[in-house]
Amino acid sequence: SSSCIDDSCKFSAPYALRISCGARRNIRTSPSYALWYKDFAYTGGIPANATISPSYISPPLNTLRYFPISEGPNNCYNIVRVPKGHYSVRIFLGLINAPNVDKEPLFDISIEGTQISSLKSGWSSNDDQVFAEALVFLLEGTSTICFHSTGHGDPAILSIEILQVDDNAYNFGKDWGQGVVLRTATRLNCGTGEKKFGEDYNADRWGGDRFWNRVRSFGKGADSARSTGKRISQASVSPNFYPQALYQSALFSTDEQPDLTYSMDVEPNRKYSVWLHFAEIDASVTVEGKRVFDVVINGDTLFENVDIIKMSGNHYRALVLNTTVTVSGRTLTIVLQPKGDAHALINAIEVFEIITAEFKTLRDEGIDLFGALQKMRKSLGLPSRFGWNGDPCVPPQHPWSGADCQLDKNTSKWFIDGLDLDNQGLKGFLPNDISKLKHLQSINLSDNNIHGGIPASLGSITSLQVLDLSYNSFNGSIPETLGELTSLRILNLNGNSLSGKVPAAVGGRLLHRASFNFTDNAGLCGIPGLPACGPHLSSGAKIGIAFGVSLTFLLIVACAMIWWKRRQNILRAQHIAARGAPYAKKRTNVSHDIQMTRHGHNNHGQARTAVENGPSLLS
Repeated sequence: SSSCIDDSCKFSAPYALRISCGARRNIRTSPSYALWYKDFAYTGGIPANATISPSYISPPLNTLRYFPISEGPNNCYNIVRVPKGHYSVRIFLGLINAPNVDKEPLFDISIEGTQISSLKSGWSSNDDQVFAEALVFLLEGTSTICFHSTGHGDPAILSIEILQVDDNAYNFGKDWGQGVVLRTATRLNCGTGEKKFGEDYNADRWGGDRFWNRVRSFGKGADSARSTGKRISQASVSPNFYPQALYQSALFSTDEQPDLTYSMDVEPNRKYSVWLHFAEIDASVTVEGKRVFDVVINGDTLFENVDIIKMSGNHYRALVLNTTVTVSGRTLTIVLQPKGDAHALINAIEVFEIITAEFKTLRDEGIDLFGALQKMRKSLGLPSRFGWNGDPCVPPQHPWSGADCQLDKNTSKWFIDGLDLDNQGLKGFLPNDISKLKHLQSINLSDNNIHGGIPASLGSITSLQVLDLSYNSFNGSIPETLGELTSLRILNLNGNSLSGKVPAAVGGRLLHRASFNFTDNAGLCGIPGLPACGPHLSSGAKIGIAFGVSLTFLLIVACAMIWWKRRQNILRAQHIAARGAPYAKKRTNVSHDIQMTRHGHNNHGQARTAVENGPSLLS
């Protein structure tokens, strides 16, 4: 059994995640019925059909995911909820099944910011090069696997496997630990064995489903292969859990060629961890001292008088020897030199490149640095070609475009000390989150089309020495907080739409030999070289004046409306009276004639008086 680091997970079996890149559904593959999860929400890129696998050892999957250069030079799978622990991470490479596509793209691969592979031409023709694999410690609950374009085709990925292994697996002694990555250089099953994975051997799953390439001979006539059906003891034991079948075949040297010699190409000036596997499977050798040999690597005798039975305790019992070598050239050569008449033998070979894990970009406690960077990317409309994916500073071979990084020698961590994004066609606005980049010394966003106000939070970046926001569309006033940047040497705000008085604290920096440029801002005032400011009013006073003016204007409009309506009513009354005057006069005359007539004919006192008839007639 095994356990996770800090007991953070409690699995009876090791954690395993297999992703079929580009797949839209979960699938299982023969012969082991392994479950491959669909590729969903891990990354960008484009799903596509894969060609027939470049090697028969590649998983029998029909899809892949590729990353065109238009999506940027750095593209990553970001996998969450990975229990803390020690893992074998394996990436199988793919070939896109489409015309006019580079059949063999070349690119770099990194895990957790540490570059583990740089593909070389011809990889698709070599079984042990169709995948990249490394042993890494994942301690943050996540795994980030990135693919970096090198200008030779679009990276294409067939599958990703994250398989937990024992916390102490492949402990090579001094210098081994969580700060070390072991890249698989080769893993060979010597003798009569076949190319197989751990699952094909029915091996313990804590071994990480390793792939064992076969080697039938180290050279024509140089050796002979033998095998046994006998059980091999002490093979599948902690922490490496090797399959028993690995030790049931071997290569033996011959009388014609007493030495057994294996050579492989390696990267120069690197350290390698070499693991040699032995088991005495010759039934004629049953006692100590009958088979003894030295192990010589690149001319240095690293193991003298190797006696398998003596060192393992019995025949048909596994023995593993491990050593670390520094290789200055491009070849690693392992020679087994027998002593006496017996021949040398070897069952299996493993070689790992020892890589010092890159320290990730410094995260100040409680500050979401990467969240701030991604927010800034979106708010500024940063193009995909900048490749702002993964860690901004590592691997150091592939930092983010526009981000300047430095290594802090005290903490051995990287930090961003500069943003160089001038003349990149950026739009949008500058978010307050930029202040979370506490180690910035230089910000150059000149010659873009950034609008909105200058964030007052910039004043909290105390290390800032250069701030160039010239030739954008910034508006509003200059924040008072910029006067708190005591290290500021250069401040270029020219060519914007800023207004108001330059804060006294900012203007005062001119006396400290700082270089400032505020020109081409029509509304700025208050320092030599700019127009003089009028009476300074606070924002509240300006709002009060504006409110008073607006209220006065509304009162004037209301009074004007009332006067106009009254005037209209008077004019209408006068008009009606003017039209009705002749008619009223005529009616008065007629009534008078009628009254006179009646008075003449009826003089018996029946005629009404003028007082009685007057009001009636007038009305």
